[in-house]
Amino acid sequence: MKSAGSALEHFVAVSLDRGHSRAEIEAALTAAGWPMAQIRSSLAAYADLPFPVPVPKPKPSLSSREAFLYLVLFSTLYFGALNLGSTLFSLINWSLPAPLDPAYYPWRWDELRWSTSVVIVTLPVFLLLSRYVAIQVARNPSLRLSPVRRWLTYLTLFLASVALLGDVTTLVYEVLGGDLTIRFVLKTLVVAVIASMAFSHYLQDLRRGEDL
Repeated sequence: MKSAGSALEHFVAVSLDRGHSRAEIEAALTAAGWPMAQIRSSLAAYADLPFPVPVPKPKPSLSSREAFLYLVLFSTLYFGALNLGSTLFSLINWSLPAPLDPAYYPWRWDELRWSTSVVIVTLPVFLLLSRYVAIQVARNPSLRLSPVRRWLTYLTLFLASVALLGDVTTLVYEVLGGDLTIRFVLKTLVVAVIASMAFSHYLQDLRRGEDL
């Protein structure tokens, strides 16, 4: 049994082969309820050439280059997010020391210096790679269907969800125990903001890909 995507492409190929125009095919599929993005993607799978039969365009396939690109992109996201949280935690500890926890320890300054260095290095790499990927996807929307891209996106959503659930659970636990402090609330907000930004961004990205 054919999948929806292969059935749609087969219909487009047969319709083009029988001499129907792209506008006619688009109108028929729209009337049948197909999403416009999916219709245009299927039409774009065939070259608009004066040839007796529809000529398919080459489809993107998983390559070592693509896998490398997305692995580096998401690795910088994870590594940068963790160290951004560590940097903000260190600043909170330094600004609001606990009564039994001195504000300054040499190793804590080393930890702050390291986490800040990681953020300085990974943030530009992540932004540049994200920009490059966005340009490539804009030129060829079918790249959103990349298996490695979708797997890593779902992994990111899972990790962000776990972080948010753990963050809220810990907050409720501290509230019930009566141990809530400004320092703890600020750390909770740091985790919530970082995880929420990652979750919302990649959820929207995934929804855009579902239209293909």
